[in-house]
Amino acid sequence: MAARLPSLNGLRAFEAAARHLSFTAAAAELNVTQTAISHQIRRLEAELGIRLFVRQNRTLALTPEAREYLPGIRAAFNDLRLATDRLLRRDGDRVLTVSTLASFAAKWLLPRLSTFQQAHPDIDVRITSSTSLVDFRRDDVDAAIRYGRGHWSGLRADWLTADELFPVCSPELLKGNNPLRSPQDLARHTLLHSSGGYDDDWRLWLTAAGQPSDISKLPGLSFDLILMTVQAAIDGLGVAMGRTSYVEGDIAKGRLVVPFKIALPADAGFYLVSPQARAESAKLSAFRQWLLASIERGAKIA
Repeated sequence: MAARLPSLNGLRAFEAAARHLSFTAAAAELNVTQTAISHQIRRLEAELGIRLFVRQNRTLALTPEAREYLPGIRAAFNDLRLATDRLLRRDGDRVLTVSTLASFAAKWLLPRLSTFQQAHPDIDVRITSSTSLVDFRRDDVDAAIRYGRGHWSGLRADWLTADELFPVCSPELLKGNNPLRSPQDLARHTLLHSSGGYDDDWRLWLTAAGQPSDISKLPGLSFDLILMTVQAAIDGLGVAMGRTSYVEGDIAKGRLVVPFKIALPADAGFYLVSPQARAESAKLSAFRQWLLASIERGAKIA
């Protein structure tokens, strides 16, 4: 037999009182009296057969059972708020929220986004950046552009593009006292590294180029965002391991050069990821078609 759900008002009172650790503050938030909060809590405790709050030196504290119960109740109310917010939007609110990596947004997506806005002025695009995977049940996000192999359970993943790995540097490093002319010359230059899943790029490329992989262990500079690594290369601080999506615009504008003709295919790529239930919405379908068309025709940066 399914357990009967306790009073919704009682749960609301419990969640608010537990968050504030105060019946008075909970009453003010819910626009009821402190007596009403106390009554709803007592009723909820009676329904559950469990004590939820104790008084300790004039302060309110949660019992161990309440501390265990609270996260699930809080998550349930958050889900209710999000579901209601989505329900009340008109045509999805015409707002398209896309999460992606900060470096990909800055170096690839944002320079091209104006063409989407021109084609779809009725869609309000909002870009958020994060290195964490999106929880589509919790986060108010329509889609995410993520790097990987396309295996995300329960989600639709549309292939966008793959990168190649190759060194890039400022044109200034091709001249001077230690000109960069061949891969062997890398041992005399500062290597710029990116963390966050790209730590092994230099070793892989050096191996493919027939160079000692230990060169990648020489003292250099490391950054937690590829965006910063690329900027350091533009500023002439050293040689970076570039990835197509992040450096093609700077190469086209002459801020970076490719000193060698050796490129290594990456073993993963970028995907547009979205929940199956929202994948065919008008706004997301328009964005997907624009992304694929931009990649297919090699859209140039404005």
